[in-house]
Amino acid sequence: MSTETVLERFLRYVKIDTQSKEDSDTYPSTSKQLDLLNLLDKELKELAVSQVELDKYGYVTGTIPSNVQARVPVLGLIAHVDTSPEATGADVKPQVISEYKGGDIVLPGDQSIVISESENPSLKLALGKSIVTSDGTTLLGADDKAGVAAVMTVVQELMKDPKIPHGEIKIGFTPDEEVGAGTKYFDIKKFGAEFAYTVDGDTPGELNKETFSANSCMVTVEGRDIHPGTAKNVMVNSVRVISEIIARLPKDISPETTEGYEPYIHPYVLEGGVGKSSVKILFRDFRTEGLDKLKKIVEGVVTEVQAMFPKAKIGMKVTEQYRNMREGVEKDTRVADYLFEGAKRAGLEPEWKPIRGGTDGSKLTEAGLPTPNVFTGGANFHGRMEWVNVWGMEKAVETVLNTLRIWAEKSK
Repeated sequence: MSTETVLERFLRYVKIDTQSKEDSDTYPSTSKQLDLLNLLDKELKELAVSQVELDKYGYVTGTIPSNVQARVPVLGLIAHVDTSPEATGADVKPQVISEYKGGDIVLPGDQSIVISESENPSLKLALGKSIVTSDGTTLLGADDKAGVAAVMTVVQELMKDPKIPHGEIKIGFTPDEEVGAGTKYFDIKKFGAEFAYTVDGDTPGELNKETFSANSCMVTVEGRDIHPGTAKNVMVNSVRVISEIIARLPKDISPETTEGYEPYIHPYVLEGGVGKSSVKILFRDFRTEGLDKLKKIVEGVVTEVQAMFPKAKIGMKVTEQYRNMREGVEKDTRVADYLFEGAKRAGLEPEWKPIRGGTDGSKLTEAGLPTPNVFTGGANFHGRMEWVNVWGMEKAVETVLNTLRIWAEKSK
């Protein structure tokens, strides 16, 4: 059986453009995600994984049979192939920096893009180790190809070494996580796992069993377009209206000013012209009931601005996205406890850290499959300053393998 390091896999995968797209009419949202999904289907079969399937939605699944006599709960390992719509994933040129010595990192493809040591405290964990960046013209794709590479390396190790004790393992690769649709057609019953882990985190040693609860909001403004030369008392400029709305959103509960368990309101996509404009806004709070408070804040802003522009037509629509996974994960503490012990056995000092975002695990847990999240070693996701600690990817592999062993040991 041919073998690859997690780094070698990662460098291959990031060169495949898998950027997803919001508001697409297809699933996956972009056909190019299938380039990697088809490859993973092929590689799982080459590794002699059982029941490998690429279904009509793009989900790639497979099974590694148990190699112990004890009844061990069936476990899933899941990662997503798509990269964020916020930065291009085409023609990624990964840069490997061996034995990082500290300091800022200027990226060669665009020297205005600098990974700052002061803004990246987890670089301290990379001192003397290898890290990977893009060249600065694209994102890197560590979110979540570092997770994909880690899961595939775990599969390789399990298939290569039958002495590693484990129960039945289900493998799953999903598209469209970055646009909130990673589990839209995922058949949990068919997948067959009782517990699962997403490998989709960041700093080595950080584990996640709680995420934001999340809603999205679309605010639209319909104005009245007319030639500016004859616009007096007739034109209603929707750009001005929507600008007033954005300007009145509270700045003390934005992503730029919050951390930890603090909620935020985040306007992130703005489109428009005189006749019609829109802004997409994210609501995030670890307390699901807090989402209503965020909604009311924006409703208050809309009401205030509507009074300023009575001839404009302002609409607001809120859509549920995902919910905090904590309650579902804590229904059976083994899934988190064994993961924590697995990280300790890897020589780490693990800590539970809330995700200021979401993973496929949020939806899966809500649907009845408890799915905490494992680090990958990456940082600065969704942008051109993204990077990954190779040691972190290696420790993710080790942590997952240890966790599988622990489940087998505890089931004797």
